[in-house]
Amino acid sequence: MPITETVPHSVEWNETYITVLDQRKLPLETIFVELHSIKDVWDAIVTLKVRGAPVIGITAAYGLALAASRYEAESIEEFQQLLEKDREYLASSRPTAVNLFWALNRLSTSVKGVTSVNEAKTTLIHEAICIQVEDEDTCRQIGEHGLSLFSSGDKVLTICNAGSIATARYGTALAPFYLAKERNIPLKVFASETRPVLQGARLTTWELLQAGIDVTLITDNMAAHTIKAKEISAIIAGADRIAANGDTANKIGTFGLAVLAKHFDIPFYVAAPLSTFDPSLPNGEAIPIEERKAEEVTRLNGIQIAPPDVHVFNPAFDVTPNELITAIITEKGILRENYSEEIQQLFR
Repeated sequence: MPITETVPHSVEWNETYITVLDQRKLPLETIFVELHSIKDVWDAIVTLKVRGAPVIGITAAYGLALAASRYEAESIEEFQQLLEKDREYLASSRPTAVNLFWALNRLSTSVKGVTSVNEAKTTLIHEAICIQVEDEDTCRQIGEHGLSLFSSGDKVLTICNAGSIATARYGTALAPFYLAKERNIPLKVFASETRPVLQGARLTTWELLQAGIDVTLITDNMAAHTIKAKEISAIIAGADRIAANGDTANKIGTFGLAVLAKHFDIPFYVAAPLSTFDPSLPNGEAIPIEERKAEEVTRLNGIQIAPPDVHVFNPAFDVTPNELITAIITEKGILRENYSEEIQQLFR
């Protein structure tokens, strides 16, 4: 049995509703929430019940298919109008993770040539299921390529949660660790807590422990000392959007780890599927950065930890420039150095 089978699926299609793992409740409670409407799906993404770029895309795809299954359109033209309205609504849920827009656009494109409303409804459900199935295979391929970069006994630092519960299965940045465990290759993972929402502390450590993978938790401001004291071999992170030149948006704090990797002369890797690339954006300056509510910073588990009237800057992501990235690991292979040319070739 694959090691990832010890970790629950984060999203499931149930014909008339969607079930998602409420990632806000982890690690203390494993709770599944039913989403019965497109509004439920939008709220689940905005409130971080669902998070992780690939699984946001999967959930949004199911949400659009669910909404469309209930249209009472009399013509395919009316159906397409309703679909576009709902596509735009779901696309408004979060601005940075490009997988959201990729998945919604893929569904819209899948019904461009259909001739009946019933055919359109069936096609959308099939396409959403395909996105989830393909993502599991994609993540395993990322894991295979990523594992080739590590050696037995390596100590690897990661940030946020780019694991099985952020994807269909395996994850992106965490995929090599699952495969290493299956093959009895000893790797040690160090997970930064990832303030302010603590995805590293709550989610990454939880799922790796579920799989029996050696993981050590550190606070974000321990990173430099940990790299030196524990002789960290490499840093690996996921991505929410990668521009045409390789500049990468990921969870806030990733940029800082890339700077540290440069200082300590260790590799800094990004792991992401092709659906996370956005060749329409020339560089990281064009990536929209989501800013979230101040309460995420001023409160901890609902308890006020800062003066209520203090000014707060709470960007959810930062952008790591391509010159700090040693390699980008994709399902199609590993990109190095001339990212603009290699990314262009991927999308020809």
